[in-house]
Amino acid sequence: MFPPLRVLVVDDHPAFRAAICAMLHGTNGIEVAGQAADGLTAVAEAGRLAPDVILMDLNLPDLDGVEATRRIVNASPHTGVLMLTMFENEAAVFAAMRAGARGYLLKGARNEQVVRAVRVIGDGEAIFSPAIATQVLSLLGTEPPRDESFPKLTAREREIMRLIAQGMGNASIADQLVLSPKTVRNHVSHIFRKLQVTDRAQAIAKIRKAGVARSEQQNGTYRDSGSLFAKPRPHDPCE
Repeated sequence: MFPPLRVLVVDDHPAFRAAICAMLHGTNGIEVAGQAADGLTAVAEAGRLAPDVILMDLNLPDLDGVEATRRIVNASPHTGVLMLTMFENEAAVFAAMRAGARGYLLKGARNEQVVRAVRVIGDGEAIFSPAIATQVLSLLGTEPPRDESFPKLTAREREIMRLIAQGMGNASIADQLVLSPKTVRNHVSHIFRKLQVTDRAQAIAKIRKAGVARSEQQNGTYRDSGSLFAKPRPHDPCE
């Protein structure tokens, strides 16, 4: 049997850090090796504990997450750093990558997405949410060809639009795209407004008529495993 992945959790918000640790404690094959609330402590604890994976916030007291990552990776290249942050901007993504981070995940990610990312990083691979990967490809000059159907939609909205046309509910879309349910609901509302439709059925009919997605119906059963701070969700017309 393989030893568990040892994880160091770094975040300056005690409630969020505690939630992450509690979630990881209950996950097979993962062990919380330690915690840190600031960048300097993170560097010291990384040297002392030699974790396999570090969940690193971007905004930290004393030393920001990028510089902490740089120091940790320089001292211990085998340590995998996964940025878990609220920030999705290009500068933050590339700063983290240049510092040696192997992954970049937004804090709206679900528990199972965080666990999967930890395991991927622990296996020595890299992982980025689809939104971050799209930004990286764009900045590298390898952005996929733009779909001119419904030109008012953003790239993210077109991505969600295709999943809607495949019959996926908001929870499934959030899971696949590593987004929070609230973010998906907001995107769906924007899509409905731009397509000039009032409900999901009208949206699907209009999208499929334009030939944007295949007319394949998937199981639309609602499934929500919950994020770290999930609350019961009322019925939403965009669902």
